Amino acid sequence: MSDRLMLLDTASLYFRAFYGVPDKVKADDGTSVNAVRGLLDMIAKLVATYEPTRLVACWDDDWRPAWRVALIPTYKAHRVVETGEAAPDTEEVPAALTAQIPLIRETLDSLGIPVVGAADHEADDVIGTLAARAEGPVDIVTGDRDLFQLVDDARGIRVIYTARGMSNLEVIDDAAVRSRYGIDADQYADFAALRGDPSDGLPGVAGIGEKSAAALLAACGDLDGIRSAAAEGTAGTPAQRAKILAAADYLDVAPTVVRVARDLDLPAVDDRIAVDDRRAAAAAALADRWNLGSSVTRAVAALRG
Repeated sequence: MSDRLMLLDTASLYFRAFYGVPDKVKADDGTSVNAVRGLLDMIAKLVATYEPTRLVACWDDDWRPAWRVALIPTYKAHRVVETGEAAPDTEEVPAALTAQIPLIRETLDSLGIPVVGAADHEADDVIGTLAARAEGPVDIVTGDRDLFQLVDDARGIRVIYTARGMSNLEVIDDAAVRSRYGIDADQYADFAALRGDPSDGLPGVAGIGEKSAAALLAACGDLDGIRSAAAEGTAGTPAQRAKILAAADYLDVAPTVVRVARDLDLPAVDDRIAVDDRRAAAAAALADRWNLGSSVTRAVAALRG
C-alpha cells in the first residue's frame, strides 16, 4: 500500500457527529456519547474507504486567533459567547458536546491517533502546515471549503468534503474546484477574500459575488493583479473597480486572515496507523466504560485493516 496521509479537521467532524447522531445511547453516568460514537464511525468509514497509512487529528487550540480578529474584528464574532483576556474566546458549543470533548481526545489517544494543535492557531493552520510538509499524497477531511485552497493535484493533495454528509462524501481535486467556481485551487483564498463568507464573519467586497470574483481572477490572475488593474482602470466594470478600490482597507488584511498557515513549528508525532493488540484492548476497555459499543469495534477493525 502506498503511503498516504489523512488529516482530520477534528472539530468539523465532531460537530457533524453531534448533530447527526441521535443522543439515545449514553454512558452509565448519563453522559452523552453521540459525538464520540459518530466520530469513531466516521473514522472507520474514512479509513476503510480511502486507505490512509498515516492519520492525524488536527485540533483547534485557538478557534478564533486574536491576530486574525485584530485584522478583521467580525471574524467568527457571531459565535462568541464569552470574550477571553488571557485565553481564547469561548465558542458557542452545546454543553452536551463540550462534555464529550475530553473523551474524544482520550479515545483518539487509545487508538494511537495523534492529536496535533498549535497555540494561537486553528486546525486549518495545522492542516496547512502538515500538508505542506508531507512528502506523499494527502487527504484532508473537512466540511470547511476554506481548505480548498490547499488542493494540489501535482502533489496529490485533495479534500474529502463532508458538507453533504458521510453518505455523500465528495473528493475535491483541481477539476472539482474549477467546476464549482471557475477558478484554480491556488486562487481560492483570493476568491474567498473577495466573495466573503458570512459563516466566518468575513464581509468580502460589497457587490462582488462568486461570479464576479471568478471573472476578475480569470482576467487578472490574483488579488494583487485585480487591485492593480482596478487602480489603472482596466479591471472589470467601472462599478466593480469602484467597489474594489473602496474596499482597500479590507483587502489589505483579508488575505492574511483567509490564507491558512503552512509553516508552523509543530511537534513531531508518530502518525502511522498501527493498532496492535494492546491498543485494541485499551480501546475496548474504554468502550465498555463509556458505552461506546460497536463504534469502537468498527474503528479498530478499519485501523487494523
